[in-house]
Amino acid sequence: MKQNVIPGDSVTRGCNAKPDYNLAVCILASGSKGNTIFISDGCTSILVDAGLSGIEIERRLKSKGLCPENLDAILVSHEHTDHIQGVGVLSRRYNLPVYISHKTKKAGQAQLGNILDLITFECGATFMINTLTVHPFPISHDAKDPAGFTVKQNGSKIGIATDLGVATSVVKEHLKACDLLILEANHDVTMLMEGPYPWPLKQRIKSRTGHLSNEDSKNLLYELKHDRLLYVILAHLSETNNTPHKALNRVQEALAHYKTKINVATQDQCGEIFHLR
Repeated sequence: MKQNVIPGDSVTRGCNAKPDYNLAVCILASGSKGNTIFISDGCTSILVDAGLSGIEIERRLKSKGLCPENLDAILVSHEHTDHIQGVGVLSRRYNLPVYISHKTKKAGQAQLGNILDLITFECGATFMINTLTVHPFPISHDAKDPAGFTVKQNGSKIGIATDLGVATSVVKEHLKACDLLILEANHDVTMLMEGPYPWPLKQRIKSRTGHLSNEDSKNLLYELKHDRLLYVILAHLSETNNTPHKALNRVQEALAHYKTKINVATQDQCGEIFHLR
């Protein structure tokens, strides 16, 4: 296992030392042009998706004081270009194993290229990436085998649910009791319907295999228990059919009586590093 000293971590440590946080999370990019999430417990560091070029992901990691050489693996949610563009090149450059479902691997093979260390998973089956416990669960999206994830370490739980057209009962069950939740808030329905997209694309986005609206995300949060939820990061916002202001105003209605902090991930710059302690 490689060590990655995360900015904000007050101790430079080995993997056997007790960290002063359980998990660190940073969204490097989120949107239709590319999606990448960095997660680390200080001993194991992974990317969830790598939807930018390899060079751009390296640049964004370094801008947050993170070393791409210290990554341990890449975890892939589905085969769309904005999630796998940089997977192959980073895997080959840094000798990183890629965790991916068999159907997603088959669908994305042309973009992935030759990957020496490829490990397949099945949605519903928990597995370990070194010290991190990962549980993939099925989501509703127009890809071959799309997955959401929970990542756990030392009692902390992260939920990741982007690129889904509907929050099914399975999604709701797995997103319960998270400390940090990365949740899609793709579009404002009025902006989408009155906007420039052609009708078939509007229908695809609104469908059960498309993307969650701000209202959908708000309704999902209403149904989840918030006892442990410290942070919500709204992700995959459309640059054409949404604004951070609209997403925040709508979704935070579900968190009005809680101390949960809400944030918006953007396409063009890294977010802050969140520490779960």
